[in-house]
Formats: sequence, C-alpha cells, structure tokens
Amino acid sequence: MSGRARLTLAAFGATLTASAALLPLVKPATWIFTAAILLGLQSAVGTATRRVPLARPLTIAAQAVVTLLVLTVVFAHEQAILFVLPGPDVLAAFGTLFEAGVNDVGTYAIPAPDTPGIRLLLVTGVAVIGLLVDALAVTFRNAAPAGLPLLALYSVAAGLSGGGAGGLFFLLAAGGYLLLLLAEGRDRLSQWGRVFGGAQRSGRPGSAAGEGGPAFAPVRTGRRIGAVALGIALVVPLALPGLDGGFLGGSGEGEGSGGKGGTISAVNPLVSLQNDLRQPEDREVLRYRTNAVDTGNLYLRLVALDQFDGTAWKSSVRPIKDVPEELPWPDGLAQDVRATEVTTNFVASPAYEQKWLPMPYPAAKVSISGNWRYEPAGRMLVGDGQDTRGARYTVTSLDVRPTGEQLAAAPAAPDTLRREYTRVPATLPAEVRSTALDVTRGARNDYERAVRLQDWFAEDGGFRYQVNVDSGTGVQAITRFLKAKEGFCIHFSFSMAAMARSLGIPARVAVGFMPGTPQSDGSVSVGIRDAHAWPELYFEGAGWTRFEPTPSRGTTPDYTREQSSGGAATPSAQPSTSASAQPSVAPSASESCPPQQRRLGECGQDQAAAGASEDGGGWFTWETLRWVLVGLLVLCLPLLPLLWRTQVRSRRLGPAGDPVGRVLAVWEEINDTAWDHGVVPDESLTPRRTAARMVRLGELPPEAADAVHRVARAVEEALYAPRPRPATGLTEQARVIRRGFDTSASRTTRLRALFAPRSASRAVWAARERWSATRAGVAARTAPLVRALTRNPS
Repeated sequence: MSGRARLTLAAFGATLTASAALLPLVKPATWIFTAAILLGLQSAVGTATRRVPLARPLTIAAQAVVTLLVLTVVFAHEQAILFVLPGPDVLAAFGTLFEAGVNDVGTYAIPAPDTPGIRLLLVTGVAVIGLLVDALAVTFRNAAPAGLPLLALYSVAAGLSGGGAGGLFFLLAAGGYLLLLLAEGRDRLSQWGRVFGGAQRSGRPGSAAGEGGPAFAPVRTGRRIGAVALGIALVVPLALPGLDGGFLGGSGEGEGSGGKGGTISAVNPLVSLQNDLRQPEDREVLRYRTNAVDTGNLYLRLVALDQFDGTAWKSSVRPIKDVPEELPWPDGLAQDVRATEVTTNFVASPAYEQKWLPMPYPAAKVSISGNWRYEPAGRMLVGDGQDTRGARYTVTSLDVRPTGEQLAAAPAAPDTLRREYTRVPATLPAEVRSTALDVTRGARNDYERAVRLQDWFAEDGGFRYQVNVDSGTGVQAITRFLKAKEGFCIHFSFSMAAMARSLGIPARVAVGFMPGTPQSDGSVSVGIRDAHAWPELYFEGAGWTRFEPTPSRGTTPDYTREQSSGGAATPSAQPSTSASAQPSVAPSASESCPPQQRRLGECGQDQAAAGASEDGGGWFTWETLRWVLVGLLVLCLPLLPLLWRTQVRSRRLGPAGDPVGRVLAVWEEINDTAWDHGVVPDESLTPRRTAARMVRLGELPPEAADAVHRVARAVEEALYAPRPRPATGLTEQARVIRRGFDTSASRTTRLRALFAPRSASRAVWAARERWSATRAGVAARTAPLVRALTRNPS
C-alpha cells in the first residue's frame, strides 16, 4: 500500500472515530452510517483526483462538490434537478432543515430524537470535518494540524453530551489521531528510501535476519511512544482531583480516612432541569408508596440553592457527615405547629442516575444502603461514590401544616440566618425591589407579603408558563422575566426568592420533583417531567416553608389559602412490607399523545417505565440486550486467539483421507504446540533435528520425547519413502506431546500458550497474504484503465 493511500485510510478512520463522540447525543444513532458512507466517498474522490493528478485546490473542490451532491440526494432529492443536482429549491430546503435542526437542538434534551434537521446538522458537520482532515493530512501532507478540527469535533460532542462522551470515545478519537500521525511518519520515512534499523526479523519464525520485517525500528518506537502518551493522557486525570458529573454534580470527598468529614459543592442543576422538562417522553424516575392520605404536598426535594451571587443560584459549600439514625429536629419548627409523621417506600429506576437522594422535606429518618452522607443545613443526602440507580429506601418525614395565623404571627428570624438568606447581589436591579414593594403594598407582615408575591406570579400578574425560553439564572434573566412575563419554574422560583430577599424575608430555592401521578395499583409514579423548582421561605416556628408561584404546576399550599381539613397522614398507618406493597411493575394507561404536544410538554403522564419493579421484570429492553451483546463481544475479543487455536487443532488432528497430508498436519500441530510454549520453529532443520531441538529446549519428559521422535520418523517416511506406510496413533501422540510441554512449562507459560498462543500469528500472516494477493489482482485488472486515464493525449 502506498504512503498516500495509507494516509487516506488513516484520515478516514480518524474522522470517523472522533465523530463517534457524537453518538450519545441522538437516539437512535443511525446517522453515523450516512456519515461514514459520505466520508468514504470523499476519500475515494480525493484518491482519484490526486492520481490524475489535479491541483490541490481542485481536489478539495471536487470533494466538496461530491459532498454537496450526496447531501442533496440524502436530504433534498425531491427538490433537486433530476433528483441529484442542487438548485435554488435545494438550498431553500437545506435552510429550512438547518433551522429546524437548530430549533430541535434547543428544544430536546439529550439524547434527542433523530429528526431530519438534527441528522442534517450531524452529517454535515462530520463531512466538513472530514474534508478538512483529508485536505490537511493527505492533500497537503501535514497531519499534525488535522488534529485541530478533530479536537473541535470531539470537544463539541463532549460539551453537548455533558460528560456522555466519556473515556471510551476519547480513546477512540485519540487512537484515530495517533494512527494518522503514525501513517504520516511512515510516509515521510519511506520517501528517504530504505530505513536501516539494524538486524530485523522477518514475519516468520526461524528465518534469518533480513529485510521486509513487519515493523522497522522507527515505526515500532513511534507506536510505543504513542501508546505511552495515550496511556498517560488516560491515567493521569484519574489521579487528579476533579468534579463529578451528573444531574447536580458530585460531592467533594471527605477529609480524612473513610470520608468522615469534608464538604459538598453542587454545580448548577438548572440546565438539566430545563432539559428534563423538555423531554419528548416522560420516563419514570422512581415510584413510591406512602401512608399519606393526600400526596399533593409530598414534594420530593433533591437540593436547596441558597447562594445568589448575581450570576446564578447555587448551593453553598458546607460540611457533610455520616447519616445519623434519627435526623435532628428541623430548625425553626415549633412543637405547637401541626406535624404528622409520614412513611414512604421508594424504588428508583435503574436508569435514574443522581448523586442527591429525592426525599420529602423535612425528613426525620432515612433507611438506605450504600455510601450516603448528610448535609445538615439543607437536610440533604448526597452519595459518596454512590448514586440512585435502582436504589430502594424508606423515608420517614414530617407533613408540616402550619396555619396562616401561625405564619402571620411568626417572630423575626435569628440574625445569623436572616443575614445569610436575605443577601442579594449589589447588581440586582432596583426595579426588582420596587416591583416587590408595589406587589406587597398594604401587607401587614412577612407572611402576607409572601402570599401576595405567590399570588401575583401564579394568578394576578398575567404570567404564563412556557418551558421553551432561555433559562438564564442571573439578575438580567430575572429582569427579562418580569418584563416578558413568561417562563417556567426556574424563573418563577428564582424571581420570588430574590424579591422575598429584597423585602427582608429569608428565602432559598429547592430543586426536585413534584409529587407524581397516582397509579391504579396504589403506588405513585414520578416522571422526568415532574422535575420542578420552588421557593422556600423561612418563618420562625414553621421553619422552611414551601410556596408555589408557578402557574399550572404543582399544588398551592393550604396555609396560603383558607384552611381546610384533610391532607394529613394517617398516624397509625404504615406502608406494608409485603410484596404487594412494593411499587408495581404495571404502568398506568395513558392516552396517545402527538409528538408535537409531547415536545411542548402538553401531555399528561406517559406510560410509566417498568424499571422500578420489585422483581426487575421491566429491566429488559432491546437496548439492554444490544449493550449486553456488545459487552459479550468485547469480552470475547481476548479469547479470539484461543478460539482460533482450538479450531485449527481440531482440524489438524481430525480424520483425513490423505495419509501424507495427515502426517504433515499433525507435525505442523506439534511444531505450533512447541512454539506456543516458547520453542520457536526453525524451518531450516530436518524433521529429525527439529524433534531433537524440540525435546532439548522444551525439556520434555521421556514419554513425550519418544512421541516426538516417532512422529518425526513418520514425517520423514511420508516425505521421502517411495511407498510410505500408513501411520497410526498420530492424534494420541500429539496429545502426549502437548501434555509433556504443559508438564515441563511454568504456569505463566501454560497460561500464555492457552490464551495467547504465539502460533496465532499464522492467522495474521494468512490474512496479510490474502490481502496482498487481492491487492495485486485488483492492481493488475485496473492497470490498463489507470494507464488509459493518465496517458497524455498525442
């Protein structure tokens, strides 16, 4: 293979492996096949035009034209001239698809559906990167700068996937680029003529030093350097401190052994929250059973955002500790406020991965296995190397029901708490406080001010719930929201919390899930689109108290309305521990919903996923089966030499019609057995001297040594006797010899002979010879055509 052809294949492979990082973004990822075909056509056109040869700019132009034609055929053939040639209608169709793709990217969460617009964006992006890589590495023969577009492709994929493009995809992308550099290096060395790297072994054992080795010294050195560099790039980050990924980010590891202390710091969860609300399908994240009569107030809280720096709301860095048997009594909750114990059994879906544990607030006791830590200020549980996938846990919480009179009569909060939770950034526009003062004018206390703010957002202010808006979290986003009067729970909760703080009311924002949808079997299903944010305001005597300013979402707390009976938990009721009391695998029936309404979030609860079942019956999916098969394939790859060697041994030692052929096959098997155990064959020796060498180097016991000599004599007779006698017992002799090698070899040698036999190299040699023969045959058939195309006109 010529150096330029090798470069072309390397450029194609590098682009394709880097584009694999985009696979987690879209489901199903069938677009990669279209992109691979397009890259292949680009490479073929580049190879053909460089053989003519054309000027470099003309080569790139020809590849660009072919790329445009293929995109036209795939995405806009109905608008094309003769279904192939692009015209004004095709350009207009491309513009429409691009606009739809950009809108879909902003609408759908990852993994997004494979819409035509998104597919066009992905395939076109990969094609452009492929054209740049081919032009730099092959046309201009400078592979190093080709790493920049490859890095851009991987970086975009890694950034959009939020960590979904993990180590495997990095390894693929880096490996593809490394092979591209090695191909260029080999091409550059070949232009200097033959490279002398000392005595080299040929591709077969037993041959003398000479030329034609499979990998001369500079190439082997380059491979080793690249492998070491790639290994360092993969291993070193694992030893450095960093932030975990996930819905809310990770927790800091504790100080000291066993993680007994330390702090936690969560990244902003708001982008993830908006993505959850935009999901086209309402996937179930968990189910629960509870003894609460009314689940409307059973909000499941993940984390509290208590720090507002003008740019974003986020959690403060606070100390964490081991989860106590009984959680402390909630801060600020007086004994005269009605609080009923509620016990709830939860089962999280195996597909729901979260560092923070969803719990009703305030929790009084949590029973869960695994490594979980407790943050007292927010009363939150965070995993220490643990997540919620498939978690089963029980939470005893307090259903706090203060009355409006109790909240209105609440004394001032402690000074320390008030200073921390009423802090607002200096950049907060004055109109935020002035609007809060206008809305609450005439209110006699903080409770009435809080209720008026809630009602203004939810009912009186003309606000509209809309998830497809910018989810900015800073002061400018609050100002825009107050003017535009449309947004989703993030905007309502942040704005009310900021306005409450500007009025001197301690406030923070909670992120979690709404109570979910009751099912026919008595359980409650919580879906991904139940993700929600709400403000919590502090009132001395009641503690942190939930408010609901978001219209059409959640339930308005009773204490902000006229008091009514009901909604308390039955004190004596306890969730059953029987099998029937566990969350059911049976999803609730749901009406079919058009895709457009699903995308806009206008459908009700979809069919619940069965992933949270007691017996795990809903765990099996076709996607799971596919990944299981991929895993089995990966596990089987190291066993390929063993499987190949077993198959070859069975064929050689099996029955054969030709006596001479059978003797030679058994002799070849014995030689390979010796090679597998470290005795490299020497093809220059006679069978008798080969047997003696095999016995000496393999240190065979007497029985195996006799067997080797008997087979060697049979080989000589088969090769040289006029009428060779039929040999018998060859298979048994071969087995005796193999047992002899196993007996005299060390355990390491035996294991290598079994799982990594050296004689498996014969499969590589056979494939290489077949490839060389195929290439020679194709070259012979195409030579007249190439000469005709390149012949100068007379």
